Order: sequence, then structure tokens, then C-alpha cells
Amino acid sequence: MKYDYSKVIIALDTPDEQKALDTVRLLKNKVSIFKVGLELFCSQGPEIVKKINTEGCKVFLDLKFHDIPNTVAGAARAALSTQAFMFNVHASGGREMMRKVREKIDKAHIAEKPIILAVTVLTSLDETDLKDINISKSPLEQVKSLALMTKESGLDGVVASPKEISAIREAVGQDFIIVTPGVRPTWATAGDQKR
Repeated sequence: MKYDYSKVIIALDTPDEQKALDTVRLLKNKVSIFKVGLELFCSQGPEIVKKINTEGCKVFLDLKFHDIPNTVAGAARAALSTQAFMFNVHASGGREMMRKVREKIDKAHIAEKPIILAVTVLTSLDETDLKDINISKSPLEQVKSLALMTKESGLDGVVASPKEISAIREAVGQDFIIVTPGVRPTWATAGDQKR
């Protein structure tokens, strides 16, 4: 059976550059997008993104920017130097933050603009966790609300649990990217993923 891997994103969840690049080289003939998260980015810096790009692959820069609007917009502009294919912010940073990011990227003089996603509710959080931070909505209701705000703010899509895809599509329509993290084989451990 032949599988279409074009939508698969492989997480490079390691601080080790060599291990990350070995994974890219091993899989790049099947998968073209690799996720660089906080651990790898903080240990190796922006150069790791450029090295993965040099291998002919695309990078999802998963740094989940979340701060005041001008700071996040500035960080997003700075991230352009890595030539990441896609990056994300936290939707809970608010409408103004997301609009400023969109505006800053749209004003950048670059040939290919990155896809900008917003993290809705971390998949490591469940209803109890949301109540702990004074969010009374269920995770699904919060995800739908943040997805709609993300679309209204002009971003390209969201990061959400695979279990929430149908509800997001119902809330925002089909012309919206949904990236689902932590997808594993059924035999694998769930790790931090609760949803």
C-alpha cells in the first residue's frame, strides 16, 4: 500500500543537532516538513532551521509565540530570517496580537510568506486544567472559539487535537489549515497528550 506523506510533519524533539539532521536525511525522501520546537531551537539556534532547509526540506517553526502584540509581531518578523515554511503563535494572546503578526508578515518584502498558525488549546490540557486557569468552557468549546477568532484575525489556520477537526471545520469552514500534533501509532505512549 502506498501512502501519501505530503501532509505529514515529523517532530524533531531532540536538543541534538546531529540526531535531528540524521532524522531529516533518513526521512526526507518520504516526508518534506519537519517541526523544530523550543528544545531544538533553543539548543541550536536559528541555524538549525537553515540546515534543514539546505536538505531540501521545509520547517514548521513551533515556538508558540505569546506576548504583547508588538513583541510577538517583532518576533514573527525576526523569524522570517530562518525561512521557516510555517510558524505559530498562541491564539490566547488575543485578536490584536494575531492581527499585528499578520500585518507585520504581510508588510515584509519576501518572496514566499510563511503559513501562520495559532495554537488553540494545548493538547496536554483537559477540562480540569482549563478550570485551574479560570476557563469555564470545555476544551472543545474553547478550541472552536479560538479557531474562529484566529480566522477572523487573518491567520492561516490552527494547531488542535485531531478529535476537534470536525468541530473546527463546522465553526470556520474548509478553507482553513488544521495541524494536529502528537499523532502516534496506537501502540505508542501518549506522552503529554490528553486530547
